[in-house]
Amino acid sequence: MGCPKGKVKGYPPEGRAPSLGRVDERTFGLRNSYSVMVSAAGQQRLPSGDEAGRRLFGPVVSAGQATGVLLRNGGQLHLEVASRPEYATPDCSSAPDLVVHDKAGERILEGLVAEAAERSRENAAPGGISVLKASAGPYGCREDYLVTRRGEFGRLADVLIPFLVTRQLICGTGAVARTPRGALYCLSRTAERAGDGPLSAAALSAATRSRPFISSRADARPAVAGLQRLRVIISDPAMSETTTLLKAGATDLVLRMAEAGTRLPGLMLASPVQAIGEVSRDITGRGRVLLADGGAVTALDIQREYLARAKDLAGSHGADEAGRRVLGLWERALDAIDAGNLDAIAREIDWVIKYQLIERYRAAHDLPLSAPQVAQADLAYHDIDRGRGLYYQAQRGGAVDRTARDIDIFAAKTVPPPPGRYRQAG
Repeated sequence: MGCPKGKVKGYPPEGRAPSLGRVDERTFGLRNSYSVMVSAAGQQRLPSGDEAGRRLFGPVVSAGQATGVLLRNGGQLHLEVASRPEYATPDCSSAPDLVVHDKAGERILEGLVAEAAERSRENAAPGGISVLKASAGPYGCREDYLVTRRGEFGRLADVLIPFLVTRQLICGTGAVARTPRGALYCLSRTAERAGDGPLSAAALSAATRSRPFISSRADARPAVAGLQRLRVIISDPAMSETTTLLKAGATDLVLRMAEAGTRLPGLMLASPVQAIGEVSRDITGRGRVLLADGGAVTALDIQREYLARAKDLAGSHGADEAGRRVLGLWERALDAIDAGNLDAIAREIDWVIKYQLIERYRAAHDLPLSAPQVAQADLAYHDIDRGRGLYYQAQRGGAVDRTARDIDIFAAKTVPPPPGRYRQAG
C-alpha cells in the first residue's frame, strides 16, 4: 500500500523547507558508456584497449592526441579506455531533445563501426566489431542537470537519493546477474555494481573517484552564473527512447520539487547502498527496504509518493506536453508493476522489453536463466547495430514505442540543439 499524500512520517502537510531557488529552463545531458567487443569464429570477447583503439578509433584520434574528441553536434566522444568509449550529449533544453541527441550518439558510433568493418575487409583482418550500449566498467550512464547554487546541496541530496535508489523500478534496463543462489533477472546492471568500491551514500563528495550517487560542481561559464551541474552517477544507458524520456523527465520533476522546498524525511533510507541492490533484485517492487527511522517501505511505495508530489507540482505550476507524458507513463508503469501486468508497459520500459524477449527465448529453447545463450541475448539487446541488435529488431517489428523521429536523430549527428540555449557537453 502506498504512502498517503501528507501522511509520510515526519512530513506534516503544512511543513515546507525554504526554497532552494528555481531553474526556469533546465538543461539536460547524458554521458553513456559503451562496450566494444570483437567477434572471432562466432565467439565474442572483450578486446584489449589497444586492439579496440586501433581498429575502431584510429581514424578519430591519433597517438598522443587528447582522448576527448569534440563533435560537430556539440557532443563529445571520450576514449580514455578504448574498449569502453563514452558519448556525452551536448546540453539540451528539454528531455525530448535529450532523447534525440542520445540516439544521435548511437548512430555516430554505428557509423564508426561500419567504417572499421570496411577497413577490416580491405585488410583481410579477422573478426568483426560490435558496440554495445552497456558498460563493462564501473559507470553505465551519467546524467547532468543544471540546478541552482542557492541553498544546501545536502538537502537536495536528501530529497533525491530515495528517488534514485528506487527509480530503477521504472527506468532500469535489466540484466541477468550471477548471484550465490544462481542466475537472477535484475532491474539494473549498474545497481548490481553499486556495492563495489567506496560508494558514498551521503552523496556529498564531488570527487568522481569516490563514486557517489550524485555529485555537483560549480559551472564557471558566465551564461550559467549562479547554477551548478548536478551529476547522477547511478544510472543505466537506456535503449528505449521512452525509458530515457521518463528517466530525465521524472528526475527533472523531482528536482523542481526540491527547488520548491519539498521535504520527504520520512523516506530517508537507512543504507542507500544496500537498498539499491535489494531493489534491483526484486522486479515486483514489493520487497521492503529499511528506512532511517527504523521503519520499512517498498520501492513501489516510495515511487508512488514521489509521483503524487510531482503531480501536485504539475497541478500548481503547469506541465508541458512532455511533462504530461512523463507523468502518465510514470503512473502507468507503477500500476502495471503493482498489478503484475507487465504487458501494459512492454513497449516502453527497457527492463520489461528485455525481460519479455529473454523469457520468450528461454521458452522457445527450453533454457535455464543461467544458460550462456541467455547471457549472450542479454548483451545482444544492447547492440547498437540496427540490423543485429535485439532491441532494434523489436523496434523494426513495431514492438516498441518511440519519442523521436529518425530524421531528427540523423540531423542531430551534426547539428547542435537550438541556438541560444545550447551549451557544449561538459
